[in-house]
Amino acid sequence: MLMPQKNDDSKNLPEVYDKVIPMQIAEEMRKSFLAYSMSVITSRALPDVRDGLKPVHRRILFAMYKLGVHSNAKFVKSARIVGDVIGKYHPHGDTAVYDAMVGTAQIFNFRYPLVVGQGNFGSVDGDSAAAMRYTEAKMSKIAGELLRDLEKDTVDWRPNYDDTRKEPSVLPASVPNLLLNGTLGIAVGMATNIPPHNLTEVVNATIHLIHNPQATTEDLLTHISGPDFPTGGVIYGAKDLASVYSQGRGAITVRGETEIIEDTKGGKDQIIITSIPYRVNRANLLIKIAELVQDKKLVGIRDIRDESTEETRIVIELKTGVSPQRIVNYIYKHTDLENRFNMNMVALVEGIPQQLSLVEMLENFVSHREVVVKRRSEHDLRKAQARAHILEGLKKALDHIDEVIQTIKKSKDTQSAKVNLMEKFKFSDLQAQAILDMKLQRLAGLERQKIEDELKEVMTVIDYLQGLLKSREKMLALIKGELLAIRDQYGDERMTKVFKRAVQTISDEDLVRDAEYAVVFSQGGYIKRTDPTEFKQQKRGGVGVVDMDTKEEDVVTHLQVVNSKSDILFFTDAGKVYQMKAYEIPEGRRATRGKSIKNFIQITEGENVTSILAMPKDVKESSVQLMLVTKNGTIKKMSGDSFKQVRRSGLIAVTLAPKDELLDAHFVNPKDQIILSSQKGQAIRFEQDDVRAMGRTAGGVRGMKLGKSDCVVGFSVVPGGNENSRFLVVTQNGYGKMSLISEYKVQKRGGTGIKTSALTEKTGALVSAHIVAQEEELIAISDKSQVIRITIQDVPTMGRATQGVRVMKLRSGDNIASITLL
Repeated sequence: MLMPQKNDDSKNLPEVYDKVIPMQIAEEMRKSFLAYSMSVITSRALPDVRDGLKPVHRRILFAMYKLGVHSNAKFVKSARIVGDVIGKYHPHGDTAVYDAMVGTAQIFNFRYPLVVGQGNFGSVDGDSAAAMRYTEAKMSKIAGELLRDLEKDTVDWRPNYDDTRKEPSVLPASVPNLLLNGTLGIAVGMATNIPPHNLTEVVNATIHLIHNPQATTEDLLTHISGPDFPTGGVIYGAKDLASVYSQGRGAITVRGETEIIEDTKGGKDQIIITSIPYRVNRANLLIKIAELVQDKKLVGIRDIRDESTEETRIVIELKTGVSPQRIVNYIYKHTDLENRFNMNMVALVEGIPQQLSLVEMLENFVSHREVVVKRRSEHDLRKAQARAHILEGLKKALDHIDEVIQTIKKSKDTQSAKVNLMEKFKFSDLQAQAILDMKLQRLAGLERQKIEDELKEVMTVIDYLQGLLKSREKMLALIKGELLAIRDQYGDERMTKVFKRAVQTISDEDLVRDAEYAVVFSQGGYIKRTDPTEFKQQKRGGVGVVDMDTKEEDVVTHLQVVNSKSDILFFTDAGKVYQMKAYEIPEGRRATRGKSIKNFIQITEGENVTSILAMPKDVKESSVQLMLVTKNGTIKKMSGDSFKQVRRSGLIAVTLAPKDELLDAHFVNPKDQIILSSQKGQAIRFEQDDVRAMGRTAGGVRGMKLGKSDCVVGFSVVPGGNENSRFLVVTQNGYGKMSLISEYKVQKRGGTGIKTSALTEKTGALVSAHIVAQEEELIAISDKSQVIRITIQDVPTMGRATQGVRVMKLRSGDNIASITLL
């Protein structure tokens, strides 16, 4: 206490002030806080390493034990149990005690619940339990294993808070409960967070430690896969568990399990969440996902339903064309469906908080079991010896029964009879009293034999117990046998899966199926990607099918086959280049329009895409070059990886002359040749080495000399200058043919070239020219979006100067818009 301030009237103060002890306030605060903190650590927040229980849980179980609310008994009102706990052993609030009892009954909280509840005991959604007056409870079977042999002087007892009765300082605990159910506690200056584990695995590890006292953490982890949470889930990074368990602290990554169901009855993909991480509130998880959808951070979700019963089942319905794995990835990253469990294995060892490794935890449990079994055996031995002593007296009395009866008959009273028996036959006080209490029926022959048989049995038990107490090996073997019996009775399968690999950051590209797609682009700027098989192969001269649901004034201009993971370059007539991933292009069916390209790249008003090109994956490692051609016949060559990284706003690909436009782009190899074709049917073939490499913003050199009102319409690459290559040309009115490239002599760049097709009013102007392979297929798209797909073999090989045959039958007023090869 603090010394009160005295004034001049201090002489008039009561005598009690003369007994006040002066003390510095800082010293008093230090002592009081230390006393408080130690009380919290040892009597509230931290479990004992031996039985894995905090004082409140131990007192709850002991109170139920004394009430007789065992696993085979009837349920009792929770209020009755709580009343006994706070009235006899735990003088704290009833709400705190009830909440602690509820926690031990929740199957999503305790891996092996210690209390069986009847009524509303809360849910994984965060719902609280009903009031204690409504619910009922009793001990679970496994809780009985913690209290087994409590009456056999197996543990120390201490006075309760008011010294009116005794309570156990620790429970006998025949199972390693600290690891089975784990614990969470926050003390003053320290905390504990021990995850639950699988009983079968923990028992196997304990038995291994009994056989191999020098076992390491790595040895024990051959039996224990890792934590086993009651809510399931998946643990990643198990290869790091050896470090966590050896140090007694560390973090592990836990994820809920998801299942992707494709092509459901409604035609929508679904994501099913079938488990959640430990201690995650399921309702809050749903709210978080819904918030992400509402804030438009998570796009592509059509509906979210909670179909959970006792097992978790959250259904997320997706919109068409949305990648389910990308949605799952985002949910893992931005919600508690994936979190970190920070293990901190702190427990009381002989009343002192210690950071424990897995080995130390099991060593302490085995040591506790040795003490319990030893004290139990000593108790049973004392009891057996006492019984043997009585039986020996009874046997001796029966051997001299006539004399014993005479001695009793001649005695004045019971006390004198006892004394006479003790003096005459050398019986002990207990033996003499047992003889006096013996019924006359024990004189029968069979009853006499029962005493002799019982004496033999008791002597066998005494010999066994004495041998057990003398041999530590026998005691450990007994502990092992009891553990195996518990494992066989309560063991179950793991609920949590464990993967050795750590959680890998999965990029959007990793989630994309490696496949070919046809990228379709319209003059109006709409783009989509679709399965190339959407275009049915037809015979030459067919009408074709509708591809894109375009506006009346819109026409399809490009169809490029690409890999789903390719970087796609978009070259525009303004000489700029833009870039995006193929999988970022929205997927659609053949007859859908797609989405505006402006949603993906920052193309300016009046700028039109003239070429779409897929970037080779190995462009940096190869000697591939990129070549560009303009409508006015200018050609430019630059490094193949010039556009490996293109910002969203685009880059300048070529500096154009006035009134010129960028026509096309191709990647070329060192021995490739170039062939350019003009609208008026001219073609020129030259070596690509004739064009020197230039910087990104250079303007290029002349590739083809054009006549008045002529322009370049075709830019193709002759692979390796192969003379057997075939050159396909298609005209405006649907006529086409192939010619051998050998008919086109190699010239120097900059010339006017030679005739490649006999153009007439019937054929119309040249619209497209391509080098083709025999295994390729041709897809032709008209201005009015008619599409035909035919094999190259259906197009005849004819002379260079011929007009060709009809490739596609066009409706009146329609013209060929573009040609693409598969």
